[in-house]
Amino acid sequence: MKIFTKPYKTAFWAIVVLLFSTTQAFSQDSSTVNFKFETHRINDSTVSFLIKGKIAKDVKVFALQKTPDDVLYSTVEFDTSLTSHLSGKTEQKDSLLTEKNESLGATVTYSKDSIFWVQNFKALPTDSFKVSGKIIYAFQQGSEYPSKERDFETYILPDKNNDTTVKDASTPLIAEGGTVATKSLWWIFATAFAGGLLALITPCVYSMIPVTVSFFTKRSKTKSEGIKNAFYYSTSIILIFTILGFLITVIFGPTALNALATNWIANIIFFLLFLIFGISFLGAFEIGLPSSWGNVADSKAGMTSFAGIFFMALTLVVVSFSCTGPIIGNLLVIAARGSYYGPLVGMFGFSLALALPFAFFAFFPGKMNMLGKAGGWLNAVKVTLGFLELALALKFLSNADLAKGWRIMDREVFLCLWIVIFILLGFYLLGKLKFHHDDELPKNDFEIPYISIPRLFLAITSFAFALYMVPGMWGAPLKSISAFLPPMGTQDFTSTVVSGNKNSNNTHENAAINELPEPVKFYDRMKVYEPDVVKRFGMITYFDYDEALAVARKVKRPLMLDFTGINCVNCRAMEGEVWSDPEVMKRLKENFVIVSLYVDVKKNVDLQPSEQYFSQVLKEKITNLGDKNADLQISKYNANTQPFYFFLDANEKRLEPEGYGYDSNVGKFKALLDSVVARYKKVE
Repeated sequence: MKIFTKPYKTAFWAIVVLLFSTTQAFSQDSSTVNFKFETHRINDSTVSFLIKGKIAKDVKVFALQKTPDDVLYSTVEFDTSLTSHLSGKTEQKDSLLTEKNESLGATVTYSKDSIFWVQNFKALPTDSFKVSGKIIYAFQQGSEYPSKERDFETYILPDKNNDTTVKDASTPLIAEGGTVATKSLWWIFATAFAGGLLALITPCVYSMIPVTVSFFTKRSKTKSEGIKNAFYYSTSIILIFTILGFLITVIFGPTALNALATNWIANIIFFLLFLIFGISFLGAFEIGLPSSWGNVADSKAGMTSFAGIFFMALTLVVVSFSCTGPIIGNLLVIAARGSYYGPLVGMFGFSLALALPFAFFAFFPGKMNMLGKAGGWLNAVKVTLGFLELALALKFLSNADLAKGWRIMDREVFLCLWIVIFILLGFYLLGKLKFHHDDELPKNDFEIPYISIPRLFLAITSFAFALYMVPGMWGAPLKSISAFLPPMGTQDFTSTVVSGNKNSNNTHENAAINELPEPVKFYDRMKVYEPDVVKRFGMITYFDYDEALAVARKVKRPLMLDFTGINCVNCRAMEGEVWSDPEVMKRLKENFVIVSLYVDVKKNVDLQPSEQYFSQVLKEKITNLGDKNADLQISKYNANTQPFYFFLDANEKRLEPEGYGYDSNVGKFKALLDSVVARYKKVE
């Protein structure tokens, strides 16, 4: 089976257009007046709303009404909810003309060419609200005197010079131990490098190493020339993949990749891609690029010097796509969760690992006997990767399920499927399960098939992992993999009972234990996403910033902002590895009020109309809880990664200097909590 043949190309580009293109339709009547709207802050209490209009030729727009005797006039009507914000009447600032109109038998005042109207609003530097209404304007066009209406909607935003200054969101705050961006890039590089090493032992790449290196050594007149050609070849591999990463970065950018990584449609597409790749690795079909691509690259490889060698490397990239494609696809998904340079760094790490053996064996050709013969073990590696691809596919399906609230991949369903997959993998490694392209197991001196010791240990690992997950079907926390599982709140049945746990339907007792009132706002919708560790220890958490702040002021505790996400693996890891420490949990329960601010929840968490506003950072209207939390994190705290923790006093002043990102060091987090409490006591 070939992917990207002509019909598949059409489908592929249709998906790309669906995912990454957006269309905007602007409709306004420009045959008479083309309106534009602006806002400008005058002082700490006043914002001017400007209405500018370009008037069409031979059109006269009658001025705003000044007296009851005006025969023809225009008006601006604002929404009644803005009454308390209005300061004075709408004033006309453009040059007006006056004439005696014989048809009307009256003197009229009008504007030609352009209009300029101003309405002042009472607005503090921190205020943000919608300005909406309609313009009813009368005009003369020829011998006719029609009138038209024009609706408008814009937003008054917080003052940029206020404490809520919107900073450059592309530069995350510095956390202890380095920037979040730096940590993410190093992690992406390490993951990508490991992916490149994995690609080396796939059949498509492994078998080409000795052939390619031998070609260089035989073609080159001297050993130094062979080494130089191999160096060119390895460098070309790195250039090709790094250029690919650069193009992805330039075309899509950081926000598009991050949105792609958390978007439910994208996660469904990733699920389908991983599913297809997994089935392909199991041997159902081969995924490859069109043969014409390989032929073109191969024909160019006959060129001399660096250009020819570059196209030889391109040939390797194209030919090996059926094995490297799934790994690269996985890598790009991981890189999408990193910073702006994620794909660039990821592709560099992947290609560096892929190029190393070609350079190594060119320098030391005598070592090529280390490679051995490419036999059935390579196919076993490929099938093993196929099982892992299926397991990862379920993770993306779970992401989409959590985002949309379908509840088709609840925790026990997810665990059941993973248990089955890893049991089947164990049987495959023992040789009890075979696919059509599998070789027979090797035979010993007595002609009896046997499995190698590495396969045995891998089978033991797979069976052990499957058995480890079984207690999770009844609510065991499974701490080591909790970051990858759907939250405990999605599980229909659990045998684990925790004193004061909200699952025990004793929320009053829970609140009394914590000396905190029960969470109300958004709780019914959001409790399903509550961290497992919170449920196990019976800790109170809130989901609305204002509600949590009010509680923190009432009980006189620091407010801990936990910027997190439904599909945030590092968030679950931080909760499972650090929060669950008894000393950390004791501090959190007794000394803090915690609000979990999910940045990626959209469904059924709409804000009230009065709470909705326009975000200058996200460039969109904020209508739901997830977008509100994301806007808060970026605009006020200059960070856009999760998890990220900030601590505030009763006046919403920071109690820590720089925020705290993902760091599994329990001692460091305990020290942070202690320092925050100490600062809070000084402030109080």
